[in-house]
Amino acid sequence: MLVAVGSRDEDSSRTGFAHLFEHLMFGGTETVPDYDRCLSLLGGESNAFTNDDYTYYHSSFPAMGLQEVLNMEADRLAHLALTPSALQVQQQVVTEEYKQRYLGRPYGDMWLQLRPLCYTQHPYRWPTIGADISHVRDATLEDVRSFHQRWYHSANTILAIASPYTHSEMLHMVEQAFGEQCVDDVAAGEPVASQWRNRRYPVEPLQTAPRRLEISRHVPADAVYIAYPMGDRWSGHYHVCDMISDILANGNSSRLYRRLVMKGTLVSEADAQITGEEGPGLLLLSARLLSNANVDDAIEALRHEAQQLVLTQLSRQELNKVANKYESTFFLSQYKATDRVMSLCHNTWLGRTEWVNDEPLIYRSISPIQLQQTAEEIFRPERENILVIKKI
Repeated sequence: MLVAVGSRDEDSSRTGFAHLFEHLMFGGTETVPDYDRCLSLLGGESNAFTNDDYTYYHSSFPAMGLQEVLNMEADRLAHLALTPSALQVQQQVVTEEYKQRYLGRPYGDMWLQLRPLCYTQHPYRWPTIGADISHVRDATLEDVRSFHQRWYHSANTILAIASPYTHSEMLHMVEQAFGEQCVDDVAAGEPVASQWRNRRYPVEPLQTAPRRLEISRHVPADAVYIAYPMGDRWSGHYHVCDMISDILANGNSSRLYRRLVMKGTLVSEADAQITGEEGPGLLLLSARLLSNANVDDAIEALRHEAQQLVLTQLSRQELNKVANKYESTFFLSQYKATDRVMSLCHNTWLGRTEWVNDEPLIYRSISPIQLQQTAEEIFRPERENILVIKKI
């Protein structure tokens, strides 16, 4: 079950609420006081995650329990028990998670520092845990009830099921749990209207000068991060930038590993990734330095590898190698029901349900010249956002 609310939908003075609700949703209702316990008695398990764009809940269990689990999902969506004690418990849980994951781990606060460096207007400038943990810690019952009423309802939700039941049997069970009026047209194989695509967010101004931030932390080694703004999911950048990140850092045959890590003189680790949001995202290059290595040398080495994609067109062989690896990973992921339903939810949320089968074709269609042109557009000096974490 995907609920179309993420950290980007929060008020800047009330951040972290989408993630807080990920926890509150397991608190139960009057009918089902303990969701996890009831699911366990059916032989099942559940989990959830929150990102910038949405909150996702998934459960796996023996198929004979489908109707009961659907009833539980409908119940907690509509009748979540938002009580003072439930809120207090989850506020403490989230606060401890913040301390452990973001403050208690080496490099844990990297995104807390990097996001506001890269974004000045867009709500992607704070991570899912929130811009300030006090927003969650000081939340009132009225605050969370208002948030629940606004976002947690069937019109803002996508439900996907993978089971051995027939299509009509599953539809009947969903109708029994949620009501016939809540079943979306996509269930009948018709196009879905992604109303959340019409939401408007502050536009991030075009970056015209590089930014750099240096901080000191108790970390095992110096680390550098270079983030470049990229287009949103619909700009034509997304899949090309994803492929660029794989060329640079997917596996031991990738460029950063072969040309930086294997040399053993400058960095012990190097990576590249995209943040993967629906809105304007980031392409991130990073490295952890060997002792006595120079930070600026590491930054220049990362820049150099990025610029090689601009200056020299990739061979079709190297491009095919990355596309083959993506396609292999894609099809292997289809064997797990939980991955299958997550892909259904995610792509339906994007308004492209067909991508659940067809996305490898998009990567296959990327040409060497298209990749080179995108690299030239992304890897500009004035668009660099550099975070340096130095060892104390």
